[in-house]
Amino acid sequence: MTSLELAKQAAKILDEKKAMDLSIVGIRDISVLADYFVIATGTSNTHVKALADEVEFQLKEAGVPLGHMEGYRSNTWVLLDYGHVIIHIFTKEAREFYDLDRLWQDGEKIDAGGAGETN
Repeated sequence: MTSLELAKQAAKILDEKKAMDLSIVGIRDISVLADYFVIATGTSNTHVKALADEVEFQLKEAGVPLGHMEGYRSNTWVLLDYGHVIIHIFTKEAREFYDLDRLWQDGEKIDAGGAGETN
């Protein structure tokens, strides 16, 4: 699975679990951190945790192991690191506070392939 396919698969999983404001940002041309960020918002702390759990479970089932996870206990911002793809799942307040969308606005906006419409 390419990094773009992984990013789109993660966005699809998040969309199916009712994540809001999904976006995929291509950052490989502007950063060495990863190829893509997937950014999503959950409706509550519990929803953020459920979204992270579902992404981790489904990608593991697809043979994609999680490299590292941060923020799981706080449930306001969970980061799932898959190497070339980093998934950020926020509460609305945390997403507004950290504003990754603005920080990475020079990145390439990627079509999530049906996922990603604001719910």
